[in-house]
Amino acid sequence: MLKKVTPAPDNALAHEPRLYRIVAGRIEELIRDEGIGAGQRLPPEREMASRLAVSRASLREALIALELRGVVDVRGGSGVYVTRVQPPRSELEEAGPGPFEVLAGRRLVEAEVCATAARMASDSAIEAIQSAVVEMERQHDNYSSNEQLDREFHLSIARATGNSAMAGAVDHLWKQRGRLWHKLKEHFQTEELRQATLLDHRRILEAIVAHDPAAAHAAMRAHLDRVTRTFSRG
Repeated sequence: MLKKVTPAPDNALAHEPRLYRIVAGRIEELIRDEGIGAGQRLPPEREMASRLAVSRASLREALIALELRGVVDVRGGSGVYVTRVQPPRSELEEAGPGPFEVLAGRRLVEAEVCATAARMASDSAIEAIQSAVVEMERQHDNYSSNEQLDREFHLSIARATGNSAMAGAVDHLWKQRGRLWHKLKEHFQTEELRQATLLDHRRILEAIVAHDPAAAHAAMRAHLDRVTRTFSRG
């Protein structure tokens, strides 16, 4: 029988593996215990999440980690298929914070940073944010540049606070978007998502231009909430 996954208490986080690594190990147990062979489909995500007593977000992070290892193949609209059955191993390789862990941190930090930027931004700082938005819209079809332009938009807001510690915090959070983030993004990077991101950025810019902290906070929070919903849907 599969074991339920219990997150580590806060004071043990420095010593415990990340939750997605624990969940990934349980999924591998399921594959072995139920004799699911290469080319066969895993149970639906909703069923696995229920059996493991974890959120869909934690399950999805674990599946992406296993995909990076070549254990499963996540096929949009079809399901998750076993690629190869791994022998038991003590621990999944560390791949950094999970995407939803990063998004939770960003929702907390960047909404406050955005509100501060709306209060403090100088005319030149607002011009820098606007330039980042315009450039992202101009190069909308250039997929290779989108990541850097998106980063510049968020960092230009952080710099507009006039607080280097805030800018450093946002930069650090951005750098946490590792292999798991980019693999998950591959599965959900649609034209609809990219257009929604441009609209979100425009709303954030408008709130900062208006020097409206409450609206800026809400706009950034709504943007990151939408990304979280998109990545966890299904």
